[in-house]
Amino acid sequence: MLTIEKINQFYGESHTLWDLDLDVQAGACTCIMGRNGVGKTTLLQCIMGLLPVVSGSLRYQGEEMTSMAAERRAGMGIGYVPQGRQIFPLLTVEENLQIGLPARKDRLRQVPEFIYELFPVLKEMLTRRGGDLSGGQQQQLAIGRALVIEPKLLILDEPTEGIQPNIVHHIGDIISQLNAEIGLTVLLVEQKLPFARRVADHFCILDRGQAVAGGEISELTDELVKQHLTV
Repeated sequence: MLTIEKINQFYGESHTLWDLDLDVQAGACTCIMGRNGVGKTTLLQCIMGLLPVVSGSLRYQGEEMTSMAAERRAGMGIGYVPQGRQIFPLLTVEENLQIGLPARKDRLRQVPEFIYELFPVLKEMLTRRGGDLSGGQQQQLAIGRALVIEPKLLILDEPTEGIQPNIVHHIGDIISQLNAEIGLTVLLVEQKLPFARRVADHFCILDRGQAVAGGEISELTDELVKQHLTV
C-alpha cells in the first residue's frame, strides 16, 4: 500500500534519513521503532508531506506522492495522528471531529456514528472544549478526528505517550479491531515494547536515520531489542 524507496531528508546540514526503504503492506499493522532522535517522527512527517524529501520515492497505492502537497494526502485516504495530539484546544470536541469531514469523498456532513461507538467518551463530551479534556481523552479525540475521513491508512505517532494505562489498553483494542475487522492499514511509531508486540504484525527499526532491521513482529528478538531499543 505504501512503498518508500531510498528517501533522504535533511535538517539544515544534518542528514536525518539515509536511503531509507519501507514497505507497508495493505491490511497490516506496521510499527516503526527505535531510540529517541533516530528519525521516526521525521519519517512520518515526510510521508504526510510536512517535511520535504530531498531524494527518493514515496508511493501510495501505486501513486507517486513525493512532491504532492500535504493537504492532498488526507483526500487520498491517509489519516494522521501526530505526536502530542495537536487537537484544537478552543474548539469543542464536535468541532474538532468535524474538521475531517471535508476530506471525505462521500461529502458526509455529520460525524459518523461509529466514531462514538469506538470512543463513547467523545459523545459524552461533544460540547466540551478540546483543551479541557484529559490527555487520554485528547488522544481518543485525535484518533477519532483521523478516522472521520474514513482512511485506508492510519498513521499514528506515539499514540500511548503520556496516557494512563487503561486508555492505552483501549487504544490498543481499537487499533486491533479496525485492523482485523475492516482491514485498516496501520503505521505507527511506538516506544512501548509490550504495546507494539500486542498490536503490530510487522516492525521496522530505525537507527541514525536508516532501517536496520525489520520483519514480522515474531522476529523481534531480545537480541534486536538489546542492540537497537534498550537505552
